[in-house]
Amino acid sequence: MNNPFEYIPDRECQQAFRELIKKIETLKSSGNPDDIRVVREFEAGKMLGVLIASDASGIRHTLFAFSGQIGDSGFYHPGFVGPAFDYLRPDGYFKTKEKDISHQNIEISRFERERLSKIRYDYESARKRCETEVAEYREKCRISKNERDAKRASGNPDEAELAAMIRQSQFEKAELHRIKKRMAVKLEPFDIKLKEAQSRLEALKEKRRSDSEALQTWLFSNFRLLNARGESRNLIEIFADTPTRIPPSGAGECCAPKLLQAAYLQGWHPEAIAEYWYGKPKSGEVRVHGCHYPACRGKCLPVLRWMLQGLDIEPPLSDSFTCAAIQEPEIIFENQWFCVVNKPSGMLSVPGKGEAVSVQNWLEDRYGRDKSVKMAHRLDQDTSGLLIATFGELPYKTMQSLFATRKVTKTYVADLEGDYESRAIPQKGRIDLPLSPDWLDRPRQRVDLESGKEAMTDYEFISVAEGFSRIIFHPHTGRTHQLRVHSASVMGLGLPIAGDRLYGTKSGSQHRRLHLHAHKIEFTFPIDGKNYTFESPVPF
Repeated sequence: MNNPFEYIPDRECQQAFRELIKKIETLKSSGNPDDIRVVREFEAGKMLGVLIASDASGIRHTLFAFSGQIGDSGFYHPGFVGPAFDYLRPDGYFKTKEKDISHQNIEISRFERERLSKIRYDYESARKRCETEVAEYREKCRISKNERDAKRASGNPDEAELAAMIRQSQFEKAELHRIKKRMAVKLEPFDIKLKEAQSRLEALKEKRRSDSEALQTWLFSNFRLLNARGESRNLIEIFADTPTRIPPSGAGECCAPKLLQAAYLQGWHPEAIAEYWYGKPKSGEVRVHGCHYPACRGKCLPVLRWMLQGLDIEPPLSDSFTCAAIQEPEIIFENQWFCVVNKPSGMLSVPGKGEAVSVQNWLEDRYGRDKSVKMAHRLDQDTSGLLIATFGELPYKTMQSLFATRKVTKTYVADLEGDYESRAIPQKGRIDLPLSPDWLDRPRQRVDLESGKEAMTDYEFISVAEGFSRIIFHPHTGRTHQLRVHSASVMGLGLPIAGDRLYGTKSGSQHRRLHLHAHKIEFTFPIDGKNYTFESPVPF
């Protein structure tokens, strides 16, 4: 069976998806309000899955799934497999406890809005009255003091007058202190009531938190998933060895787990699987209607690693994407401070979680540890081209400063899927779209206009041939996957880079590698004051 994280759909999956699209289209004209609602939700953006499985007699079956839920229908709709675990039954434990928590939310909201709000108002009113009384007496003391100061300055008061003024001052200070104490006594009942109400609110919130946590634990404990050997594990057991140790919300509810669970329950053997995006992209994500995508890694990698046990997967599952055979890097320049490396596509710039050799590892083996090799910047694993590595702390900090202050000019060359002229895309321009990680589907990035980090790219198309557009990029920032997302996003150019396994489409899958190359790099190095320019031929 194909690896759901690295694949091109086979003909059977592609045909099945075309049939699914036809079925969805017929729902539009069915006149059934439920069908129309489902279609609208699909069109708003939904991942759909296809699984080909064979039974004991060798008969092949096609299963369909949608990710998550759909409207009032929840987990179910005719023609699609049900959930791996149905915890949404109206009379079931989850919905009953969820209803209790909803009632707690209402109780907390009402308590804050009504009782606590009134107690706070009474407290604030009493506090202001007390502060006003203290302030009025303090003002009286100030006036009295000014009068005494004026008497002292106007002549020579006798001893009796001085003594009287001292007694008056002492009395006023003591009286101010007494007034503050009386006001504190007046305010105390209001303060006690407020603290009791706040404690009550904290207790209500703590119970809600505890009940929510217990319900989530119940869900994860009872959400059991099969593998091809017929073994079963719950989500807590599946995620126990992951860095987070806690299953993310929605784990097990994506297309692939639903499809595999349905096949296993029938006793069928999975043969091929594919997931396709249907409808509009969501929340800045790069998704194209009708294109296939890998399973998400945050929620699905631990789940599918378990569920696929017992199957022969090609290529085998790994923690990172595998690539075609990787060439060795090439050092095209070196001096006492830095070297410039031509990195092949498929090689990491710096060490990752696995055992794959990175450019930094390769350089350390070449130069030795004493050289203190550090990468001044990085390229995506699938991107080829020029990388700078430094020798020693001072060159490293110097080069880092050049990149941070945007004093390094970088030129990339890429082939994009599609004809930019037929799309009426300007021949040159600037893309300014902030980016943030898609935390549940790393390493994917997404456009995030609210809280993303600045990402700016200048571009210029230079040619069109056979449905692909060649382009030059000049990135001003160095965000992860910046050029890939700026190319593929409908808010950017809307043309994915050819061969992009994360953000590309099936029309670009004919390419064995990502068609993105760091072609040129230019800078002035402060240590020796020289201007440097390096170029690497485009290998595609």
